Amino acid sequence: MRATTKIAALSAASALALTLSACGNDDTESTIDDAQTTAGDTMSEATDTMGDMMGGGDGVTTVDDVFGSACDAIPQDSADQGSLDGMVDDPVATAASNNPLLSTLATAVTEADLVDTLNDTDAEYTVFAPYNPAFEALGQETLDAVLADQEQLTDILTYHVVGERLDRDGILDGGTLDTVQGGTLEVTGSGDDIQVNGATVLCGNIPTANATVFVIDTVMMPE
Repeated sequence: MRATTKIAALSAASALALTLSACGNDDTESTIDDAQTTAGDTMSEATDTMGDMMGGGDGVTTVDDVFGSACDAIPQDSADQGSLDGMVDDPVATAASNNPLLSTLATAVTEADLVDTLNDTDAEYTVFAPYNPAFEALGQETLDAVLADQEQLTDILTYHVVGERLDRDGILDGGTLDTVQGGTLEVTGSGDDIQVNGATVLCGNIPTANATVFVIDTVMMPE
């Protein structure tokens, strides 16, 4: 009888020990899982913060991010206001006016009375900027007529402007972009080979004080 009682007591003690051990393992695993989750969240936050510090995710670029075959045509002397280094600190209308590739565009912006709007440093833009030969391709008669019609000119120019700042990845991400004019642009391609409504990006990711600029080879016409 005593032996039976002792065996029963030992069995109960063993069962209790196993139960406590199992509970301890669950608590330990839960603690490890919580720690891993916290560490993962912290790493993700750190990555996001680092990305923001490096300009990733906000459309802000640096001269090191610029790409495209026509970038070599931009003045290389960093002291030149029309160079990439010179454009960085100027708002986009001023930056375009200093760039020899964009002198006709700068004239058009002035004629449309959009200088102050585009130079607003409280706003951010993505600008698809036709270079001079793109305007020349319209023909002098057509170009003169467009420059003389402020309403039509404003419609055309604002069709080249997106009301948020995007880099190359940003414009490729959605495939379509809403313009300030109200129409949409279709972006296709990848890497350094990008088209916007069929216009080829000749030099992209150009940084200015309030915009990221993509020089294109065609004046895009809104419907």
